[in-house]
Amino acid sequence: MERRLRTFITAAELGSFAKAAEKLLLTPASVMNQMNALESEVGARLFERTSRGVALTAAGESFYRDAKRITAELGEAAARAREAADGEQLCVRVGTSLLNPAGVLVDLVGRSGGAARGVQIQIVPFDDDADSILSTLSSLGRGIDIIVGPCGSRLWSRVCSLKVLGEYKICCAVPGSHRLAGAKSLRVEDLRGERLMMGKRGDADVLDELRDMLERDYPDIEIVDTPYFYDAGIFNKSERAGCVLLTLDAWAGVHPSLVTLPVEWDYRVPYGLIYSKTPSRAVRIFLESLGL
Repeated sequence: MERRLRTFITAAELGSFAKAAEKLLLTPASVMNQMNALESEVGARLFERTSRGVALTAAGESFYRDAKRITAELGEAAARAREAADGEQLCVRVGTSLLNPAGVLVDLVGRSGGAARGVQIQIVPFDDDADSILSTLSSLGRGIDIIVGPCGSRLWSRVCSLKVLGEYKICCAVPGSHRLAGAKSLRVEDLRGERLMMGKRGDADVLDELRDMLERDYPDIEIVDTPYFYDAGIFNKSERAGCVLLTLDAWAGVHPSLVTLPVEWDYRVPYGLIYSKTPSRAVRIFLESLGL
């Protein structure tokens, strides 16, 4: 049942059996068979199947909420078992990726005089993937305990705990050949006539406020919606299309062909520690040692 639950959650979050199969390293037929069996076992239709993918029914929405809770509890049970097996040797696994590097936390540990006694820190690389990041965050506590990253997402706040440490400045990135690439900083007026790629409306308050300002005062800036969450593909697309990309100062070195420029506005995104809503004992001790 646990395997089917995880497949169900992945398919629900990606809106596609095919994408879930790719993420889970399964065949689409295997995912479909698991979901058919799950619906038969539950006794209710959980998905609406269309040519564009799948969407949850009302029953599926209800089951999704319970499935998330159950899998989280299973993960915590496994974590507690591991802690009991390891005795007092606790470990916190810190995820690191291109867009969510662990350097901020490493610096924080150094300034605090080191991690809590008896708690080891293990760095675990993971891939940034806009389609599966919610699944990654939902599974915090299994494989990865803590990630450092932006904390302005409504969706992220629903599936994990957030401990804000500071703010990233919202900037703009342009290809090296772009007319604005040589500027030291930008004014909003400099973006007139440009295509500006930014996360679509609805997930982050600060981005919605920035979009409101642009749509109201600068209608000649063409806004191009991207998915809520960035991955390397967004930076590649900006470089290929010659578009301006809304980005963060922390991502200045992500793409070697893009130049990140500060903008004369005061829009910022909070960043901090991202971890399970039911953190393990090791994570709780670690956070307390940092004064958080």
